[in-house]
Amino acid sequence: MYIARHIEKTIEKSFAAFPAVLITGPRQVGKSTLLLNRFKNIPNVTLDNPLQLLSLRQDPVEFFKLHGSPLILDEVQRAPECFSVLKYMIDSDRRAGMYILTGSQKYALMKGVSESLAGRIGIVDMLGLSDREIYEDPFDRPFLPTSDYLLERRPKMAPSIQNLWERIHRGSMPELYSNENMDWEQYYAAYVDTYIERDVKQLGSVGDTLAFTQFMTALASRTGELLNAASLARDVGVDSKTVKRWLSILQASNIIYLLQPFSLNINKRIIKTPKVYFTDTGLVCYLCRWLTPETLANGAMAGSIYETFIVSEILKSYYNAGKEPDLYFFRNTDGQEVDLLFYRDGKLYPIEIKKTSSPNVKDAKHFGTLSTFFPSLEVSEGGIICNAEDLLPLGQNLKIIPFRFI
Repeated sequence: MYIARHIEKTIEKSFAAFPAVLITGPRQVGKSTLLLNRFKNIPNVTLDNPLQLLSLRQDPVEFFKLHGSPLILDEVQRAPECFSVLKYMIDSDRRAGMYILTGSQKYALMKGVSESLAGRIGIVDMLGLSDREIYEDPFDRPFLPTSDYLLERRPKMAPSIQNLWERIHRGSMPELYSNENMDWEQYYAAYVDTYIERDVKQLGSVGDTLAFTQFMTALASRTGELLNAASLARDVGVDSKTVKRWLSILQASNIIYLLQPFSLNINKRIIKTPKVYFTDTGLVCYLCRWLTPETLANGAMAGSIYETFIVSEILKSYYNAGKEPDLYFFRNTDGQEVDLLFYRDGKLYPIEIKKTSSPNVKDAKHFGTLSTFFPSLEVSEGGIICNAEDLLPLGQNLKIIPFRFI
C-alpha cells in the first residue's frame, strides 16, 4: 500500500523548472517508492544493481545516451563521477525535466552538485512519514505559530494521547505503516545493519562498526540535548576527532539534525553549541531499548523523545513544502532557554515544547528574555506545543498549541 507524500508537489515543481532534481533523505524513507508510484512512466535505473553501476562507471557518456531522458537514477552517491557527465548531457540539450536523482548521503552528493551541476539542479530534502501523511491530512503549509496559520489549520486527525505514544514509538518509516506484518524490532535491527554496511562504510573512516553502533546509541540517548562531543568520546572510548567525523556521517545521511543556536552577533552570554535531534523517533527508541509505547511514555526519556518528535514534524512540514526552515533555539549562560525560535522578516516566533496536557504561562517564562538579548527584533506570536486538546489563548501573543496543529 502506497501512502501519498506531500513532497510529491515539490518534486513535480522542481522537475518542471530544472533540468535535474536531486532527492536526498535517509535510507528507507520512501524516495524510490514515491518515484515508482508518482513517476511510473519514467525509466528507473538503480545503482544498487551491480551491473548498472559497472556499466555507468565503464562508459558514463554511452550509458546516458543509451538510457536517454527523462531518466530516474537511484542511489546516485554510488557513482559520484557521473555528475560531470550529467553536466555535459544537460548542457547538450538544456531543458527542464531530464533527470531525477536520489541519494541517501547528502553532503557527499552536494560536492558533486556544487562542482558540476550548479544552476542546473533543484535540491529536495525528504524525511519519513509525517503525521499529516499518516492520517491523510491534505494541509501542506509549513508550521508557524501565528494566528493566520493556526486559524487555517484544521487538523483532520485527532489521535488520542495513547495513540500519540504508539506513533512516536513506531517511528516514521513507511514500511512500518504499509506492511502490517512487519515486526518493529526486527525492522530497526535490519535498518541499523543495512545503514552501517551500505552508507557508513562507503562514507569511510569507520573501521570499528561495533564502536560506531555504540556511538549511535550514546547519541540517541542525548537526543534533544546540547551536543557534547567530549562526553560522547568518553562514553564510547574514542577521541573527539572521531566523534566529530562520525557526527558528520550521521548528518550526511540525514539521520540527525543539528539545531543551531540563534545569535545576531558574537555574544559571550549566549550558548553557541547546537542541539542534536534524530529525525526518526522509532530509531531512537530502538537504539535506547524502549521496546513498548507504554514504557516509553512513562520512561526517563519521554520528554526528550517527545521534543524530538515535535521538531521532526516541524522539519517535515518545511521540507515537504520545499522550504528550508529558519529554525533555531536560544539558551544563555544563565540557563534561560527557549526550545525553538522561528526567525522571519526581523521577527522572532518562540515555541516551548511540553508533553503536558495542561501548560501554563510559566512554561513560557523565558520568552521575555529574548527582547533583552535581541532589542532590535520584534518578539512576535509564540506558543506552547503540548498534549492539550484545544487551541487556546494563554496571554498576549501566547497560545496553547495542540501537537496535532503542526
